Amino acid sequence: MDGEDTDAGRPDARRLFEALRDHEGPDAHTAVVVPWLERVRDDYRPLFGVVSRDEPWWEGEGPVGGWWDPLKELYALSRVSDALLLAFQPVPDDWPDRAAGWARISRSQYLELFTGLGMTPFGGGTAFDSFLHEIVEVEQTTDPRAPIEVTGVVWPGLMLGRLLFGRAGVRVRAGAGHARRGIADRSPLYWTYLRRHRPTVDLSQGWGHNSQWRTDFRLDYRTPDSRRLNAAARGDIDEPDAPGDPCPPLTPAERRELLRHRCLLREPAAVAGHARTPGWERELFPFRWRLLESEERRAGGPGS
Repeated sequence: MDGEDTDAGRPDARRLFEALRDHEGPDAHTAVVVPWLERVRDDYRPLFGVVSRDEPWWEGEGPVGGWWDPLKELYALSRVSDALLLAFQPVPDDWPDRAAGWARISRSQYLELFTGLGMTPFGGGTAFDSFLHEIVEVEQTTDPRAPIEVTGVVWPGLMLGRLLFGRAGVRVRAGAGHARRGIADRSPLYWTYLRRHRPTVDLSQGWGHNSQWRTDFRLDYRTPDSRRLNAAARGDIDEPDAPGDPCPPLTPAERRELLRHRCLLREPAAVAGHARTPGWERELFPFRWRLLESEERRAGGPGS
């Protein structure tokens, strides 16, 4: 049962999220974002100075960078980003528009907010990289073997030192053997609170008004020679599925693909035997998996 809502311990980014949700009027940037940024800009520097480094700071006890729980503050910031990115995403044609009622700001104003907090934006190029890019739309090629290629950037990504805060949204061209239209761009996106054009799954869903804000941010780090995916997780990506799981078991390659992309790119090999189970796509639960990869692995394969 949720406790009463109090200011004590509330992540400040949660206040920004709620202010954006409740704002009425055309200029959310001037009325909501700018005053918030001016008030908190310096407060985030000690926190970001710690979390931007690829070190196991999350294993300690007590405050980190002056914050009691950086993972939850980063999660609250990610929700702010999710809400502000809605306006840049495709309008759905098969369910109500999730962007309706949300405050809108321009791309330059979005970048002003997050660069003002110390983050560095990045875009695209044509080489697709699952660490940096989230697939928004797929153009299917006639050759199923054609690799994934970026054709346009829908919104910018953000890095915080070596920590990935948000991937760039991209349109891609690909063969069905690498990314299938309708799955790679429309299947549930994990570790994500909100998208306009596809279902999302994060660990806040199903919890109460306050409890949902106890969700941890996913930590992905990129160093000159490695990538650490979901670094604070404690599970083994190759641990067998528990008996009776409602979802189809994934192969080792499919598990890694789901962890890298945060969604399915094609139907899993085992899906035919589980088609009778409604909603299996939302029950895969990859949140406990982590993976350390060498940068020698190059983009271009199905799981890149």
